[in-house]
Amino acid sequence: MAINFLIEVDDDLLRVTASGQDDNLEEVQEYGMAVIEACIEYGVSKVLCNEKELKYSLGTFDTYESARLIAEVAPKIAQVAIVCRDDDFKDAQFWETVATNRGLHIRVFKELVAAEEWLK
Repeated sequence: MAINFLIEVDDDLLRVTASGQDDNLEEVQEYGMAVIEACIEYGVSKVLCNEKELKYSLGTFDTYESARLIAEVAPKIAQVAIVCRDDDFKDAQFWETVATNRGLHIRVFKELVAAEEWLK
């Protein structure tokens, strides 16, 4: 099952709702690039990715690579909150650490309300 996502702009916030499963590194990169391109197109610097319906299935190396590659091309001024399933939280925290170490301003959450509050 592939990653399906919907992107909406809400004032200065890009809202992304994702579902499905991340089957491979290339698919995750395509998803990440679509979000980055939308930020640039709409001139927004805050992103809320609701991934509660997205199952993470990448291994540790591919998770590392996806965070590294996306952090390299993402605008450094962006503030990104990712909300994920409880089962995927440890993987998401690892992704956060890799991306943060490369300059991306990102945090992962289990709850949408906490992510929205952090973005304010």
